[in-house]
This record gives sequence, structure tokens and C-alpha cells, in this order.
Amino acid sequence: MGKQATVRKEWLETDYYSVLGVGKDASPKDIKRAYRKLAQQYHPDTNAGDPTAEARFKEVSEAYDVVGDAETRQEYDHMRDVGYFVGGPGGGQQYVRVEDLFSGGGGASPFDLFGGIGDLLGQGRSRPRPGRDLSAELRLSFHEAIAGVTKQLTINGQKLKVKIPQGVADGARIRVSGKGAAGSAGGSAGDLYVTVRVGEHPIFVRSGRNLGITVPITFAEAALGAEVAVPTLDGKVTLRIPPGTPNGKTFRVTGKGVVTAGDTGDLMVTVDVVVPKSLTDEQRQLLEKFRDNGPDEDLRTHLGV
Repeated sequence: MGKQATVRKEWLETDYYSVLGVGKDASPKDIKRAYRKLAQQYHPDTNAGDPTAEARFKEVSEAYDVVGDAETRQEYDHMRDVGYFVGGPGGGQQYVRVEDLFSGGGGASPFDLFGGIGDLLGQGRSRPRPGRDLSAELRLSFHEAIAGVTKQLTINGQKLKVKIPQGVADGARIRVSGKGAAGSAGGSAGDLYVTVRVGEHPIFVRSGRNLGITVPITFAEAALGAEVAVPTLDGKVTLRIPPGTPNGKTFRVTGKGVVTAGDTGDLMVTVDVVVPKSLTDEQRQLLEKFRDNGPDEDLRTHLGV
């Protein structure tokens, strides 16, 4: 038969490709694209209080856990396609396919009909079966994700402590080995996959390991140059604005981004030149004088107007 398949009841009963709306020959890219679309559609954040959407979201996540992983997908396909040799009458061999198992007993599950595939393969003796993987979602504040934190989850009535690494990003999946569903007949427990959801920050925007911030400056600061205070995650720094800085110019402050196990990002500071909505008489006179004594060239000559 080749590779020995890991027999799981859910794999026999569920066509995960259909759950994701893709064909069995779909590429990994197509599977990921389908999962992201469905996960966004049925996500609890956008369907608060809708148990149907919540159940669909869990179903889609479980399907992607299986066929979204290359090794698990191969095992799943092998189990559903190849079939199994089991003991036949008189000690002979009988070839049984998954489709045959489902066709008997008025459509009943093969586990209901035969007491489990493990019993078939073991000719009446239970074989160890691993537990299924479980999924959970954990919400963190922006600062908790940046600093790293240990959180407590309750899974099937069991309280677990999950360590979140420093600098974890929104949407990251953390694997907690052996904390999924219990196996049977001595089989190993499944794993727990925790998807992290990180809240937004009021002034910082994250992009990978880098952080972005927009800092307003005056026209005079942009034209003449200045030194302005800029907040960071651990205090403030002084940023030098060169004379003649245009609106939207971005400056890099090295090492003031997100700290992860692998590297540290930077802080990207974009300046926003603020035009005053009202002027005093003195300010207006000074600006008019500046205008009248400004450069002779027309800044819009290249526009042909």
C-alpha cells in the first residue's frame, strides 16, 4: 500500500475540498486563496452572535488544517483514495475502499457499522489512533503582541497556558504540541493551533517588523528645518527635519520597530505639513510678503497652463 495512512473518522466522513469549494487537484495557492476568502466571510468578528457563521468558520479552518498542509494533505488523499485490505472470510484478504464502507448500512458511518476502521485493519483488534487537531483564537492588545505574553485558554474544559512569543503578528498560528483531542487505544493526542488576533494601535501602524507613524509639522518647520520629538514604543526620539522638507517625506529611525526573535525592525516617520486654517493679520502680511518676494520661476510651467 505504500505509506500507512493515519486513520481519522473525520477524514472519512468529510470532503475537505468541497468544504473549501475547490477541486481535489487544486494547487496549494488556490487552496490558500479559497480559505482566506471563506475565513474572512465567516469570521466571528464580522458575524457576531451568528452561530451558523461560527460553525462554518470552524469547519473551514479544520479543512485548511488538513489540505492546506502538504504532508497532511498527502496522507488524507491516500487514505480516501487507496482503500484498505482487511481480513475476509476464512482468513482471506478482502479489498475494501472508503466508498464501499460508506455505501453500506443505509449510509451509516463506517465507524458505526464496524466499530472503527482501526478494528477493520486490526481484524477486530483496536489499533492506536491519534486525536484530532483543535483550533482556537486568541485576542491580544497591540502592546501584548509586541512584548510577548502568556495567556490562558480553556479548551474542552481544560485550562491551558499558551506562551505568545515577542513580536507576534496578527494572524499568526501558534502550534501547541499534544494539546489537541485525546487519542484512542493508546494513540497520541492531536495538536492545538492558536490563531492570534492583534488589536490596532492609536498612532502606530505595523508592517512586518517595521512600525509607521505620521507626525504633523508646520510650514515653517518644513521650510526652515527643525528638530521634533517623535514617540516610539519605549520613549521618544528627536528627529531632525532638514530645511525644504516636502510634505509626505518619510524618515527611517533604525532599531525602533518591532523586536522579534530573529531581528528588530525600524520606525518609519512620515511628516505631514499642516496648513493653518486661519491666520492673524500679522501672519497674513508676512506670508503675502514672502509670496511677493518668492522665486521668479513659475512652479507650474511644466504643466503647460
